[in-house]
Amino acid sequence: MAFFFRTEVKRVLGSVAPATGLVFVLAASGCSFLEDRSERYVNAKEGDELRLPETADESRFGQVMPVREVTTADSGRMYRSSIPKPPDMTSEILDENYVVEELDGQMWLLINDVPGRVWPSVSSYMNDRGLGVAYDSPQLGLVQSELVNFSKRARALLELENDPGPAEDMLIVQARVAPGVRRKTTEVQLRVHEVDGNPDELLAWQAGAEPTEEGLATSKKLLGDMGEFLRGREESKSYSRAALGMTAEPLVRLISENEQPVAVEMDLDYGRAWSEVSRALNEAKIPVLDLNRSEGWFNVDFRSESERESGWFDWFGDDEKPQHTFDLRLQEEEGVLVVTAARASEYNGDDRSSELLSELFEYLY
Repeated sequence: MAFFFRTEVKRVLGSVAPATGLVFVLAASGCSFLEDRSERYVNAKEGDELRLPETADESRFGQVMPVREVTTADSGRMYRSSIPKPPDMTSEILDENYVVEELDGQMWLLINDVPGRVWPSVSSYMNDRGLGVAYDSPQLGLVQSELVNFSKRARALLELENDPGPAEDMLIVQARVAPGVRRKTTEVQLRVHEVDGNPDELLAWQAGAEPTEEGLATSKKLLGDMGEFLRGREESKSYSRAALGMTAEPLVRLISENEQPVAVEMDLDYGRAWSEVSRALNEAKIPVLDLNRSEGWFNVDFRSESERESGWFDWFGDDEKPQHTFDLRLQEEEGVLVVTAARASEYNGDDRSSELLSELFEYLY
């Protein structure tokens, strides 16, 4: 019985040893046994066209997902050096939430959430701080407070005197909730207005008004306070069905012709549009060699990775300096600002204007 047991052990060990050696050989050889098929699609032959029976009604058949035709001459551009990078799945998450931003006399609280979820929190903030809600319009994204003068908490928030005189100005606070420039974000603005008496209706938001330095300082204080309030309510957010009617059209749109990007439209004022394009270029790490805000142009370097390679002797000196290869222009057309791209006159490389606009759009929106 003992002899039989030892025999079985030897058989098991003998069968395991070759397998262990095989695993070792495979691990040592790496992936040489596996064929690299990642670029097989580039040279794949086009299949035969689908033929329908003569009795079939061709109007009832069509491409559900059309595939863009690629000529043989263009197929070489589909290799790794030109294949666009996959989208960053974290691009929709802001590095910081509840950030107060300022540009050209405008100030807003940037929130990484959709307006429908922000709207109830804004109303809660107004009530919590003693401002109250006298009128609101989810469709317009406007909330208007009651008179600030008759609320002790509101007076403390705006740092008004404890003993007001008879000539004290009557004040109200307006909040404007609107979709942000970047996708799935919301921008909230807060302004203090002087009024003759208690308004009996919702006042119009003055989009082009230029606030004073004192007004900007007050807005910044209120927006910072709102940011702290919203941060503390992260776990108790609700969604407003009434806010579903709020304008949600994107402020930045990519315009294409024949499936090729030709422009980026921005429904913004010039100062904000210029700032957003500058930010997008910086985040996309596209070098800007020169710019002119008043004339609306950027000179950028948008060469492909293969063109940026210095060659055999790059170890002799520093990295190659940026080159002016493409121009970006920001100009108004039919009431909207349009960003276009073109290859620089002194640059003889491939025209990657469409790719430049596409990448710029990804960082804008």
